[in-house]
Amino acid sequence: MKKNMGSIDRGIRILVAAILVILFFSGQISGLIGTIALVVAGIFLVTSFVSFCPLYVALGLKTSKS
Repeated sequence: MKKNMGSIDRGIRILVAAILVILFFSGQISGLIGTIALVVAGIFLVTSFVSFCPLYVALGLKTSKS
């Protein structure tokens, strides 16, 4: 897997994931929407840490400089 995510993209994903987790555990979102939010947060965190997004490959996007 080649890295296809830049540092700004990774930072935004981590921030969005943190917000979704906080909203879930504070009770602002719950039920099915809350579960979906946690799954999305997990996906965002994993793709951020590995700097690779399979959807970017499918769409032909690349936000990394190299």
